[in-house]
Amino acid sequence: MAIPQQLQLHAPLSGVLMPLDLVPDPVFSSRVIGDGLCIDPASTTLCAPLRGVVSNVQASGHAVSITDENGVQVLMHIGLDTVNLAGKGFTQLVAEGQQVEVGQALIEFDADFVALNARSLLTLMLVVSGEPFTWLGAQTGWVDSGQPLLGLNPVGQAKDEAVLQEVGALYSNPVTLPNLNGLHARPAAVFAQAAKGFSASIFLHKQQERSNAKSLVAIMALQTAFADVVQVSAVGPDAEAAIKTLVELLAAGCGEAVTVTANVAPAPLETSSPKVLRGVCASAGSAYGQVVQIAEQALDVSEWGEGSQVERERLCSALSEAVAALQQMRDNATGDAQAEIFKAHQELLEDPGLLELAHVLIDEGKSAGFAWRAATESTATLFKSLGNALLAERAADLDDVTQRVLKLILGVQDRTLELPEGAILIADQLTPSQTAGLDTRKVLGFATVGGGATSHVAILARASGLPAICGLPVQVLALANGTQVLLDADKGELQLDPDLAAIEQLQVRRKLEQQRQHHELAQASRAACTRDGHHFEVTANIASLAEAEQAMALGGEGVGLLRSEFLYLDRHHAPSHDEQASTYSAIARALGPARNLVVRTLDVGGDKPLAYVPMDSETNPFLGLRGIRLCLDRPQLLRDQFKAILSCAGLARLHIMLPMVAQLAELRLARQLLEEEALALGLTELPKLGIMIEVPAAALMADLFAPEVDFFSIGTNDLTQYTLAMDRDHPRLASQADSFHPSVLRLIASTVKAAHAHGKWVGVCGAMASETLATPLLLGLGVDELSVSVPLIPAVKAAIRTVELVDCQTIAQQVLGLESAEQVRAALRLYHDARVVPSLVLEN
Repeated sequence: MAIPQQLQLHAPLSGVLMPLDLVPDPVFSSRVIGDGLCIDPASTTLCAPLRGVVSNVQASGHAVSITDENGVQVLMHIGLDTVNLAGKGFTQLVAEGQQVEVGQALIEFDADFVALNARSLLTLMLVVSGEPFTWLGAQTGWVDSGQPLLGLNPVGQAKDEAVLQEVGALYSNPVTLPNLNGLHARPAAVFAQAAKGFSASIFLHKQQERSNAKSLVAIMALQTAFADVVQVSAVGPDAEAAIKTLVELLAAGCGEAVTVTANVAPAPLETSSPKVLRGVCASAGSAYGQVVQIAEQALDVSEWGEGSQVERERLCSALSEAVAALQQMRDNATGDAQAEIFKAHQELLEDPGLLELAHVLIDEGKSAGFAWRAATESTATLFKSLGNALLAERAADLDDVTQRVLKLILGVQDRTLELPEGAILIADQLTPSQTAGLDTRKVLGFATVGGGATSHVAILARASGLPAICGLPVQVLALANGTQVLLDADKGELQLDPDLAAIEQLQVRRKLEQQRQHHELAQASRAACTRDGHHFEVTANIASLAEAEQAMALGGEGVGLLRSEFLYLDRHHAPSHDEQASTYSAIARALGPARNLVVRTLDVGGDKPLAYVPMDSETNPFLGLRGIRLCLDRPQLLRDQFKAILSCAGLARLHIMLPMVAQLAELRLARQLLEEEALALGLTELPKLGIMIEVPAAALMADLFAPEVDFFSIGTNDLTQYTLAMDRDHPRLASQADSFHPSVLRLIASTVKAAHAHGKWVGVCGAMASETLATPLLLGLGVDELSVSVPLIPAVKAAIRTVELVDCQTIAQQVLGLESAEQVRAALRLYHDARVVPSLVLEN
């Protein structure tokens, strides 16, 4: 038999040659798949490194295998995590079974797209059939496509057990693959490596096809996909143990994080548990700790009472105690958001409709507890049935006050929670009262089945700095107390049984985050200037004098959004002129004459009705009579507000901003009313007048609005939900109603262009301005001012100081051509990661 001649493997690409050890993926760097090399590519066509037959091309186009006549198998894998691109950016030039020559083009790829949307472009060439090789030149440095790199002596392979002995073979139960992309290179390698640990002959079956379970290429050639049903068969002395081990491995995702349990029968329960549970971020951050399940006390309530007079008095007494307790919680609140929540709970306790229904039931002989619970539960059920996410979340507040009053009626004391250190609370739904009372020295975060990103519980979590996830699957309630979990609220994930690397990464991230926050706070008073000398204003979104004072203490350069509706809501009559004027003047004095004060006129109506402004019921309040539409429909309301706002002219650089403007006629009519009120007050100089860009119509006609305004301020929250036709408060759509969507970015870009063409400035006051990931993007789009949540002023100013404007402009232009918010965020994260370390050095 002739000895095969030495085989040469050629470079499949031009680029920089790197050792496999430097690949940031342990499956590749530890050579689980096979030994070989890595190239950081400079060319965009992957070529055949040897003559042979294409034995596999992945459906996603990112990987291809070639087998030569001696059985040598070589895998080429373009980039890391590129399987998630689902074929986008790749053009397949060959088919399975095709004979190819050295240097023949196999796959073309869009390097820019892949670099922006995958973890890395690093491309691997691996000898997966296991032959040893020698280097034919340097192991690092530049290589050209087609250059000889490796030499190996094929030893010839024994044929795979081409026919499994059917007699005596054992078969597993069917397994449903939980991997989102099937058994691609990484999970296939883990499975093949495990199979090689057994002496038995092992096959993996998919319908009528089967492959040698010890061959990576053979497994990949099955072209499995998510939810495919497969079986494992084995024959040999350790066949039973092999099947048990490999079935459990398949069910768990072969080392890949999965969200769907594998349907394995009769596998033990623990092997079919998901490794990651996903929900929606309610409060950003991350924590590693132990599960503590929280459940509301079951209360035994008698249906029948002891007479209407006795029961009325019991209810009245309990309601009075509850109001007093909530007042104490308001007094002890650490911020306006917390105080407002408990104020809302007090108002629920005083709601005449609830009290009337409870009294009717008491008069029918029901007990105070039964009547109160029936009244509140029926109202909560109504809220949940109306299809409005905000009302559904207010039902959670009703549940909270229901329990508070029932416990007082029944004389039941709240149980004291004995919490361990490092607790991650798990519950069907936490109440605002429970959340406000959490010991943040022990509680690191929480995760719930119910609730939403705009719920009062979410607001309290953010105020307390606790990471939180809502909308998790119900199986989270089955987790045993003490289970170690990693809560990554930024990703909306609860990771079960996290690996050591993930935990260490989290701890490092938290330490760096603490250092970063300390540094940002120390530098808060510095100007927000880019590294190449461009200054941008960072102002505050506020709704009170206290927030204005806090903003100035944290380095705010003015107020970019004063939400004036805080003076109008939760009351039974409109605020007087003196009350309004006094409040506006106090805020203006806190800023001083050198800073901007942008007052948004009343933005209520529709979803935020005023008790003292009668309105018809609306089928879709978000598209109804709200903002400037309501104010122009009730012109005296707007006149009174203009008069009060004008009273603080001269105390700060006064700007007035109109919300929800969609038509030029609305702007012109509002300006006319403002001019008339200013004339009546004897003012010779009008304040600056601008509009919110939050309706797509206004963004698309910005070139017509710009000559008639003094400035624009973009409200990204409403602009996003109106552009994408998604309710941003809907728990199941919250992650999709993302302001980073390219359609929203294009509207921002066109608005800026139109404003600057007429010499007008543009701010952003929506939540996007407070997200530091968006900072370079907004600067690059040409925005002049960022108005942000008060606590985030130091972080946004620091983010501006770490970038160069020219780089921001480049990244902004790149992401405008992307397809989704996810792609935009990924591109910005790459940009962020590339500059975050050097920026800290520069600022220090």
